[in-house]
Amino acid sequence: MIAVVLVVALAVAVAAAGLAATGRRASRRLEVEYASRYPEGANGVVGGAEGFIMEGTNGRRLLMLHGSGDSPQSLRYLADRLNASGYTVHVPLLPGHGRSPRAFAAASAMDYYSAARGALSALAASDGWIGVVGLSMGGALAARLSSESTRVQALVLLAPYLTPPSDVRAASALSWLWSPLMPYVRGGGEASVHDPDARDASRAYGTFSAGALSALVDTAAAGRRVVPRLRLPTLIINSEHDNRIPRALAQTAVNAFTVPVEAHWLDGCGHVITVDYCKDAVADLVLTFLARHAG
Repeated sequence: MIAVVLVVALAVAVAAAGLAATGRRASRRLEVEYASRYPEGANGVVGGAEGFIMEGTNGRRLLMLHGSGDSPQSLRYLADRLNASGYTVHVPLLPGHGRSPRAFAAASAMDYYSAARGALSALAASDGWIGVVGLSMGGALAARLSSESTRVQALVLLAPYLTPPSDVRAASALSWLWSPLMPYVRGGGEASVHDPDARDASRAYGTFSAGALSALVDTAAAGRRVVPRLRLPTLIINSEHDNRIPRALAQTAVNAFTVPVEAHWLDGCGHVITVDYCKDAVADLVLTFLARHAG
């Protein structure tokens, strides 16, 4: 009997080792594939994924924060529209982003928050009006910063990732089971952008790891916790066809505010509404909102 148990245990161990080796090879292929498609520049950042600052003319400054696995490229069009209207825009690259899947896997929720807080502190070093814009997970960071700083005078949340779906939370909680076998899993991000040209221009990873998933879930939770405390003018724009955040969950985030907010639902686009077919509608709504609240 003991011999049988030992044989079974050995077989299971061998099978698990084989699966783990297969997972590592697949992950290595994914890393090579990403590096081939998006080569890093001299600064170690993928070309087109860099953070940027655009100086404006109206004395109003905006911190703009991108989402998980994405880059400032996803905010470039909106930043151009805002800057053309006079706003100074600061769009930093969050830690672990715009580099490699391995760098993405190593970054934590605290890394994201510390970088976002540092960027806001840099803007707040001088007097003047400040607003914060957040896309997806960047919306959770934006909400948290706005709850902590009296310098932030307006908040714009674009498809904010504040309530992860149950399957995402479960995948994160059980990552200890699957991550040894599959260090990276594809995120199914193709549906996040309906416009094929915008999808091709993206610098998003398209994959998640256990670490990246944990950082996303933790960041979303921290942002959601502060929502009832927010008291500043807030604009929320969501997509009716968001593949990341079902409408019911997005509505619960809107309902969590204890003061009136301006909320809009757009049609014909996926989760990354700043680059998809509705990007002009997004920019128009943001500009109109800021014109009312930027003093």
